[in-house]
Amino acid sequence: MSEFLTRGWNVAIPEVDIGDDIFVVQDDNGTLRRVQVKTSTSTQRQNSFSAKFNVPLPQLRNIANIPVHYVFIVRNNEQWTKPLIIRQDYLLDYLQNFKIGTEHNGNLTLYFSYMEDRVECSGIDFSKYVSDFTDFPLIED
Repeated sequence: MSEFLTRGWNVAIPEVDIGDDIFVVQDDNGTLRRVQVKTSTSTQRQNSFSAKFNVPLPQLRNIANIPVHYVFIVRNNEQWTKPLIIRQDYLLDYLQNFKIGTEHNGNLTLYFSYMEDRVECSGIDFSKYVSDFTDFPLIED
């Protein structure tokens, strides 16, 4: 939430939890973004670390007028990684066209591998989504 605030966006926590963790709003023009935050702790590998995330499939497949932005963040060695920020329709496209993750019990389980110079899921490079605040541009006063 603090990252969005420092970028000049207003942040609100919904009173009723139906899948959105926070709403991020650009006050001057009313632009609304829905955000779902997914956190995980790291599992150390030889030259990397990995993290597991579960995304509810009904939520992922239900694309509304305002798509959800998933923010995946990992606790590694007592620090948070830079967030992976990916829009719902893009993530769904990866599932449908590249068969990322595993579908089980109504969830899509994703394993992200964090290497020195890239982040992968199911062999697909997700590095371009690291700290991708494209849909949350810095708002100047």
